[in-house]
Amino acid sequence: MSSLTLQHDNRSELLDTLSGDVWFVACLCAAWCDVCRQYRPAFEALAERHPDKHFIWVDVEDEADIVGDFDVENFPTLLIQRCDTVAFFGTVLPDAGQAHRLVQAQAALSDDELAAQAQSSSERRQWQLDYNLRTRLADFINS
Repeated sequence: MSSLTLQHDNRSELLDTLSGDVWFVACLCAAWCDVCRQYRPAFEALAERHPDKHFIWVDVEDEADIVGDFDVENFPTLLIQRCDTVAFFGTVLPDAGQAHRLVQAQAALSDDELAAQAQSSSERRQWQLDYNLRTRLADFINS
């Protein structure tokens, strides 16, 4: 499965794709960023390695109305989410191997482990409120 790109004209379709019990990995980048342009093929390859998950490319400037207040400190930033549980949010090295291991580690967690991890620190509890991409899309579409 190749990655999808979040765009103004596919938000509803993307929300439908992300409904239910699914894992997804969003890469938050910017078109002007050289690192992002160089990382995109690796992100596409990562999507091919994990066909059971949805991979979404998000340009933080083009999609600022959805993700504009996400605290993106550097690029690339990954958001890994299962259903409505944000498993990971943060800057990563532009290395497909590292991202692969990160996705594998999160997906290996049981439901109970994932829930416990999501509540394990004030930072992770805040991720649930601030970085739930599925909720953001739904709120935007329904407003």
